[in-house]
Amino acid sequence: MKNICLLTYLKKGFQKSTNKEQIIDFYDKATDDYRFWSKDLNMHFGYFIPFKTSLFTRDGMLNQMNTEVLKRLDIKNQKKHIVDLGCGMGASIRHGIANHPKLAITGLTISPFQVEKGNELLDTNRGTILNRDYRNTHFKENSFDGAMAIESLCHSGCSTDALQETYRILKPNSRFVIADAFTKKDFKKMNPLAKYTYKGLCDSWSLESLGNINRVISDMEQLGFKDIKVQNIWYRVAPSVLHVPFAISGFILKKLFKKESLKPESKKNLKGSFFALLTSLSMMNFGYYMITAKK
Repeated sequence: MKNICLLTYLKKGFQKSTNKEQIIDFYDKATDDYRFWSKDLNMHFGYFIPFKTSLFTRDGMLNQMNTEVLKRLDIKNQKKHIVDLGCGMGASIRHGIANHPKLAITGLTISPFQVEKGNELLDTNRGTILNRDYRNTHFKENSFDGAMAIESLCHSGCSTDALQETYRILKPNSRFVIADAFTKKDFKKMNPLAKYTYKGLCDSWSLESLGNINRVISDMEQLGFKDIKVQNIWYRVAPSVLHVPFAISGFILKKLFKKESLKPESKKNLKGSFFALLTSLSMMNFGYYMITAKK
């Protein structure tokens, strides 16, 4: 009997889905939910600039984040080919191509749904989305004139191998821009509420972990990145985060009005949004950073 129980336990362990499988399943089934968050299908938070973006227009702030990242890539009016690491439905790609006539962008995602639907939304030969993992892209060395990662490297904990692969495929002197949430301290040093919030965020959004900002900068320096600039932009991001409770309430009311049940992935997405709001309030433990570096 003990052996049977042991075999059953081991079988369950082997059947447990990997983080990568959880990410694919989450985005394959919950991507459509983001239409309620953003009509442009931006799958990230926004960037607020007083007198330029409106506190009440979420998509304006979300697209401003795209603008800020592209500005730091120093695109200008030049013929360049950049890569979007974890591109979602390609909203940042579409924004970049629409505002930079000579720019080409290749997006990477491990979600087959996002590849199919995202490419349908791209009506230009200057943009494409590929089904590839940003930790192992299969591109040649020195392939791209720049790289961006908007709230995507968190799915790997902003891992060293993801940073190393990005460095490999970038051309010399090209830029890499990351916009994402990071921890400021190790998990063990967080208070109980911060630990609960952090665990809830990772579980809900299938995040391996958030990168520790100090470790990430150290990794980038050791890999060879130079001119590394780090900005904590939580105050720019916070206004869009404050849209979360209203978006959650509106989404649930819409489902109830249509007498539709919430999918498990939608429930996880809503929980993740709630925990994201809580992390933004815990400034001693978390921050939202814009990192710019050169190869």
